[in-house]
Amino acid sequence: MSARKASPYGSWKSPITADLIAAETIGLSGVWLDGADVYWSELRGAEGGRNALVRCTPAGIEDVLPLPYSARSRVNEYGGGAFAVVDSVVYFVNNSDQRIYRLPPSSEPVPITPPDARRYADLVIDRARHRLLTVCEDHRVDGEPSHSIVAVDAMGSMPPATLASGKDFYAAPRLSDDGRLVAFLAWDHPNMPWDGTDLYISSMDANGEIGRLRHVAGAADESIIQPIFAPDGTLYFLSDRTGWWNLYRFHDDAVEPLLPRAAEFGAPPWVFGLSTYAFASNGRIVCAYNEQGRWQLAVVDGATGAWRTIATPYTDIGYLQAIGDRAVFLAAGPTALPAIVELDLSTERMEVLRHSAVIPFDTGYLSVPEAIEYEVSAGERVHAFFYRPQSAEAIGPAHERPPLLVMSHGGPTSTTSSALNLKIQYWTSRGFAVLDVNYRGSSGYGRAYRRRLDGGWGVLDVEDCVEGARHRVAAGEVDESRLAIRGGSAGGYTTLCALTFHRVFRAGASHYGISDLELLARDTHKFESRYLERLVGPYPQERERYRSRSPIHHADRLNCPVIFFQGAEDRVVPPNQTERLVHALRARAIPVAYLLFPGEQHGFRRAENVRRALETELYFYGRIFGFATDVDDRAIDPFI
Repeated sequence: MSARKASPYGSWKSPITADLIAAETIGLSGVWLDGADVYWSELRGAEGGRNALVRCTPAGIEDVLPLPYSARSRVNEYGGGAFAVVDSVVYFVNNSDQRIYRLPPSSEPVPITPPDARRYADLVIDRARHRLLTVCEDHRVDGEPSHSIVAVDAMGSMPPATLASGKDFYAAPRLSDDGRLVAFLAWDHPNMPWDGTDLYISSMDANGEIGRLRHVAGAADESIIQPIFAPDGTLYFLSDRTGWWNLYRFHDDAVEPLLPRAAEFGAPPWVFGLSTYAFASNGRIVCAYNEQGRWQLAVVDGATGAWRTIATPYTDIGYLQAIGDRAVFLAAGPTALPAIVELDLSTERMEVLRHSAVIPFDTGYLSVPEAIEYEVSAGERVHAFFYRPQSAEAIGPAHERPPLLVMSHGGPTSTTSSALNLKIQYWTSRGFAVLDVNYRGSSGYGRAYRRRLDGGWGVLDVEDCVEGARHRVAAGEVDESRLAIRGGSAGGYTTLCALTFHRVFRAGASHYGISDLELLARDTHKFESRYLERLVGPYPQERERYRSRSPIHHADRLNCPVIFFQGAEDRVVPPNQTERLVHALRARAIPVAYLLFPGEQHGFRRAENVRRALETELYFYGRIFGFATDVDDRAIDPFI
């Protein structure tokens, strides 16, 4: 390798291009095992944001879903659990019409649900009765959609039949292997599923009717997630009753803990179908757990509780499935892109079945994150990952410190991890330092840390990002005059609050971010319609608090350049929120840019839009901070 050349930070040329991220990288999710075959979902930006289904057999890997079908549910807007497989027959929710389709081998998809305004998610096979169990979101009613658990005939010869209803939300219908027991989760407003849910179990007769429901666990302040029946019919689940999502089982009419540990064995179920543990042969449980932001893998003896950790190069593990001596999961590490991985439990040998992308460049361009903590108000500690600028060709000038890009994740009840993310490396390989903040309220650090944001959204998360930037400045790592912040959705709100109510950052980028909490409280989808009651307070009783924390009402205090990115069909954060703030800034002649993407919803899926958003944001920082970029500015519309 030749000696690296000193070049201004931000101006470094990088092989980690927007094209590589947008068109040559796929999103992996939804692992399913059907005998010897492994199935998963691939989000392909190069195919217009289509969710393809892929099958890996002993003979090789092949696409299952013909164009233009896309397996994506829109229940709760975020979806998940959009397909299931039995004996090579695939059932999937099609994005365009939200109907469930049946796809036998070597055939075309056939719809098995009516063409109406119902949506489906969390598909489960009821083999004994030739049907599926699924969560149904019914938009045929006025006002809020209703939720229920329904049975769908596998051939579509009968209309969907309701099995459970009456609660605001349902999730995770699960059957015992013999089909005689059913379990599911339910909860009501204003809770989110990570706040409090209830787990129910019931017998199921030969006709598929549910008997008397029995409450197993859960309460308004206890979150139950991921119920699964073991092969012997014992019901397992995750509960955070001790402050951590740990594994429990319902055995001999009593709930007993299996793996008490100060670690998270699950994650907030923003989407359906998440799985972080599974049952292998000989009574073994394969599980993933998160300690201090790092996921690990273990095998547990279900009878004795004996524990064995399996060494992996991964720090992010999910969508875990197992059968026999095999486990398959989605994993990523600090220098390993997300991949579908198969593990032989007898030898602990791992094989990658599919990479999300091939790294076609020198690994010398990769910045390895450093887990840091820093102190904020009242002596509390905040977690973050810090990335230094890194290039195989360039270094910064001796007299110069790099610009810092603070990243605020969405949710806000979500998390960021140390797994390799090309959207972060896009910045670090060009000479930016990045601070990826797990502010108070983030998951992965226990219930108390996750609930710390209650009543404090727009204040504590913002403070954590602001103090994180100051911490890096005080450590001599970054240039105090070139601090920027970016985030999407809830992270976009944190970004806008930091820019409006503080004077630390010199620029920012809001991706479909919230600017008006009142508007969000009045105009969003059912799943999140009461979310703010815990994060901010009851509305309209606390209307003044909502207004005081809404950047739109304090646009006169925002005095630095901002760039906005927005999907035209976003139901979570409608475009009118962004547009009101854009107009307010333009009226004051603040440098502002607004990119509206037709056809996009909450988050960008099409390659051309992902590409344009990345390149335009880079060009924006170059203009603000005064450095040339490797983006062809002829392709960027002038906006300042």
